[in-house]
Amino acid sequence: MSGAIRHLLSMADLDRDDIDRLLNLTESFAEVSERQIPKVPALRGKTIAWLFYEDSTRTRLSFETAAKRLSADTMNFSVGSSSVNKGESLRDTVETIAAMGVDGIVVRHRGAGAPHRITNWTDACVVNAGDGWHQHPTQSLLDIYTATRHLGSLEGRRVAIVGDIKHSRVARSNAIGFARMGADVTFVAPRTLLPASLEGWPVKVTHDLDEVIEDLDICYLLRMQRERQDDAVVPTLREFHEEYGLTTARADRLSPGSLIMHPGPMNRGVEISGEVADRPNAVITEQVTNGIAVRMAVLYLLLGSGLDLVEERTQVA
Repeated sequence: MSGAIRHLLSMADLDRDDIDRLLNLTESFAEVSERQIPKVPALRGKTIAWLFYEDSTRTRLSFETAAKRLSADTMNFSVGSSSVNKGESLRDTVETIAAMGVDGIVVRHRGAGAPHRITNWTDACVVNAGDGWHQHPTQSLLDIYTATRHLGSLEGRRVAIVGDIKHSRVARSNAIGFARMGADVTFVAPRTLLPASLEGWPVKVTHDLDEVIEDLDICYLLRMQRERQDDAVVPTLREFHEEYGLTTARADRLSPGSLIMHPGPMNRGVEISGEVADRPNAVITEQVTNGIAVRMAVLYLLLGSGLDLVEERTQVA
């Protein structure tokens, strides 16, 4: 990550060298996670606050685990029991937390751009853990890391991102992330599940999954974002599964060595059949595992105490 970057708000913040550096550091932290005592003192004395305005299981637990393994102190913010319910604004909440002395804020918010606004109200480093339909950069980083562990270089690899593109911050982040790594990215969705404009996006588009299924190295399935939809974007979920779901028949047509990926949580029987989700080339639970090491790498680069990672290993050994 270049010296000018203090926050991680979008995959657009990272160039190819930044991503490669994060992947290399992630590999080191993956090794830490396999130890009997998976902990290093890299962020000892640092405090990280969690500011989650949307429900989350995987992302929040992953960040919390990452911070603990880096020996950071944490400050948990629960919207349900906070002054937000009394009308407190986002700015007032951030400034209150900042006044308590935090070095980093990890934020998930329903409003696109909220993490960027927060950077104007605090000197702490800000990590975007998902903002509306906009971006989810650490999800993209863990997806890239998982893919490279299996496929090596992603240069020239063919990636299809399938399903609810319109409402998906993961699709937006991965379109940038996989393309930065040299992959050929295609969006596969009905017109009702695509953004109004894809001008400037580094992707191709098709409305026919069967047209590309046999050529893919990665079939990346998106959850149907029913909680973010305000209209009927598909006639029925059954019809969506038949046209765009990774059924058993479609999965059988994937090339040997190809990967099936999903950011979770899955809607089995909608974007992916239950049997396919449990196949050996479905690396969905591995994505969750890798998310911890990736988020350790991100937090370390933004908040690192200045200790060299080799020195940290020696201290813990």
